[in-house]
Amino acid sequence: MKKLLSLAAAAILGSALLLAGCGSDSNNAAGSGNKVTITVGASPVPHGEILEQAKPLLEKEGIDLKVVEFTDYVKPNLALNDKELDANFFQHIPYMDKFASEHNMQLVSAGKVHIEPMGIYSKTITDKNLDSVLPNGSKIAIPNDPSNSGRALLLLEKAGLITLKDPNNIYATKTDIVSNPKNLEFVELEAAQLPRSLDDVALAVINTNFALEAGLNPTKDALFLEDKDSPYANILTVRKGDENRPEIQKLMKALQSPEVKKFIEDKYKGAILPAF
Repeated sequence: MKKLLSLAAAAILGSALLLAGCGSDSNNAAGSGNKVTITVGASPVPHGEILEQAKPLLEKEGIDLKVVEFTDYVKPNLALNDKELDANFFQHIPYMDKFASEHNMQLVSAGKVHIEPMGIYSKTITDKNLDSVLPNGSKIAIPNDPSNSGRALLLLEKAGLITLKDPNNIYATKTDIVSNPKNLEFVELEAAQLPRSLDDVALAVINTNFALEAGLNPTKDALFLEDKDSPYANILTVRKGDENRPEIQKLMKALQSPEVKKFIEDKYKGAILPAF
């Protein structure tokens, strides 16, 4: 009897472990049928909103898309590298490459989705001729991550406020400023905090996703905006090798579909542009 009970207990434990193992793999069938679940980390706006538009398209392909929202630029890549996500959608290639290099990760782009022009914003200045109206010694808030910091400095140069040693260096830092005639002071902050800094600085250079979350309209509120041919297209990021997974390829097809393109154009009215 004891032997039979031991065998039964072992069988139950084995079944429980098997079920637990299946539950931890996002690529296994979810529930009944053969539906596959993929988990994507994203910034809430616009990335999460765009992914929501892809959901019904993926459902027709037997794929259940689960979106996990992040409000910073660090955790989504860490979670992807740790296999907590199948992909993430929040960044451009210069940021991905820099982050992956610094953290010894193998991340790649599965494809481009949209462009978010970075803009210069202010609560106290309304004149777009910044070179003329910005007071000497003004504080300017910029992102503190390497790729977006360089991107912000390049935009400030295009606005005529500073001169950089190399106007094509996307990783430029404050030490690369060779001319600062207004003696501007640069305050480096986490990108998500930049909209809130507008009460304390003359200008803030803000990524469009955080501007939209803060109720700012890039096409109306930005004093200076990146050109529409900006190279900083936002991408779907995956671990190297996963770009060929059928589920990822179907996700990219949905994100680059006519339906999603129309949503981007209708919803954001030029503040965000399709990159396909």
